[in-house]
Amino acid sequence: MMSNHYTHAEREALMQKVQMRMSNKRFQHVLGVEKTAVALAEIYGASPIKASIAALTHDYAKERSDDEFKQVIRQNGFDLDLLHWHNAIWHGIVGADFVQRELLIDDEEILQAIRLHTTGAADMSLLDKIIYVADYIEPGRDFPGVEEAREIALVDLDQAVAFETKHTLLHLINQEAVIYPKTIETYNYWVANFRRELP
Repeated sequence: MMSNHYTHAEREALMQKVQMRMSNKRFQHVLGVEKTAVALAEIYGASPIKASIAALTHDYAKERSDDEFKQVIRQNGFDLDLLHWHNAIWHGIVGADFVQRELLIDDEEILQAIRLHTTGAADMSLLDKIIYVADYIEPGRDFPGVEEAREIALVDLDQAVAFETKHTLLHLINQEAVIYPKTIETYNYWVANFRRELP
């Protein structure tokens, strides 16, 4: 599937497999992320094909049961600390495993973008950043600050990563949620350090 001849038929077949695994509302979100990710890929010089495939599959496992995630974590060599977390973390990190096994997508760049799309990371590839940001700003999103996030994403992808990370963390803090360590690493790198280096 990762040839340069990603045909309309291949995309349609992938979309159908993804659609079967989720609610219509979730599928509409996925299509919005794909549209946004392809647009960002064209702006910043990433592969629109990889952006399309990563976007279509980023939430592939989102509606799986907790038990299914826990079974995969135990059986497939994941850090068992993940058992203490939940779907918001699992559907990216563990979700990539479902994508690889069930959809037969072996491209590591795509799988990594799926793994990191909710937590981010200090060290993100161009595709990682595109999927992370596209998930946040896709047309179906409606929350305070999303318009500003969209404007930033069109001119500076790194600033968009920083903006999203900061506001996601603020949201989690306001909810008094437990924060996954990688999300804090992402904040330290993209917001705290990034700001320090600005003139």
